[in-house]
Amino acid sequence: MELELRHLKTVRAIADAGSLTRAATALGLAQPALSAQLKRIERALGGALFVRGRHGVRATALGELVLERSRIVLPAVTELQQEAARFARAPRTAERLRIGGTHGPLLGALLDRLAGVAPDARMTTCTSWSERELAGQLAEGRLDFALAGTCGTASPPPGEGLMWREVAVDPVFVMVSEGHPLAHRAEVDLTELADEEWACVPGDGCFGDCFTVSCARAGFTPRRMYETDTASLVHLVQVGRAVGLCRATFPTTPQIATRPLAGTPLTWRHLLGWHAATQRQDTAAAVLSQARMAHASVAANSDSYTEWMSANRVP
Repeated sequence: MELELRHLKTVRAIADAGSLTRAATALGLAQPALSAQLKRIERALGGALFVRGRHGVRATALGELVLERSRIVLPAVTELQQEAARFARAPRTAERLRIGGTHGPLLGALLDRLAGVAPDARMTTCTSWSERELAGQLAEGRLDFALAGTCGTASPPPGEGLMWREVAVDPVFVMVSEGHPLAHRAEVDLTELADEEWACVPGDGCFGDCFTVSCARAGFTPRRMYETDTASLVHLVQVGRAVGLCRATFPTTPQIATRPLAGTPLTWRHLLGWHAATQRQDTAAAVLSQARMAHASVAANSDSYTEWMSANRVP
C-alpha cells in the first residue's frame, strides 16, 4: 500500500483525539474499521505509530516523526489545492517568468513549483549575493520577481514602486563539523562558540552587524570571519576550520551538523518582491503562494529544522 494524504489525516486525527474511539467518532468511522486502517498504515510505514494504553493512545518515536512531517505537508497541500484552482482560473497571458534570488535552496524549490503550475512559461533566472542588485533589476523591469532576505525585522531593499511580501522567517543555525564537540547537542549557546573562527556567505544587508551585536551580548568578539561562497564555506566547516552561519533550511550535507542557537539570537526573513506597475495582483499572489509552499517543502527536508519546529511548537 502506498501512503496517501488521507492516511496522514487519519494519523493526525488519532493523535489529536488521543484515542481510537474518539478519532473514529470524529472521522465518522466504526472503531474496528479505523483500527484496521491504522494497521495498514503502520505496515506501509514499517512500524507502530501509537502505543495503546488504558487512557488512550500515545505516539511512538516513529509516530512523532510522521506527525512532525504531516504538520508541514497537510497545510501545504491544502494551500496548493486552493492556489492551483486560483491559478487555473487566471488568464495565461505571461509567456515568461524572470526570477531572481540569492543563492539557496528556496530559489530552486520555487522554480520547480512554478514549472509545475505554469509548464508553458519560459523561465529564466538571475542569482546575486546582493539584495540591492536584485531590487534594482526589479525596478528597471529586468526581473519579474525576486527572492531576497533581510536580517530580523530590517527593512527590505529600497526601490520606487517595489512590493515586498514575507515568505517565511527562519532562525539562523550554526554549521559545525560532525566531529565537533557540540555536533550532537540539541542546541548550542552562542557563548560556547566564543573561541571559534566563523564563515558565512556575502551580502550587502545588516546581517554581519547583527551577528557582531549578538556576539557582543554573549560577551565576546568573533576572532575571524571568512566571507565566501557556499562551497568554500562548506569545506571550511567540514575540515573544522570554521563554524558556519546558515539559514535553518540549509540542506543536509555530509560531514556537517546544523544546530539551532539557544534563544534564537538571529533570524532571517525571506521576502518576495515585484514591481507594482508591471505585475498583476493575481499573478503576484499566485507566485507568493508558491514561494511559501516551496519554503515549506524545503523546511520539511531539513531534519534539524523540523526537530526545532517541533520543540518550539511552530505550526
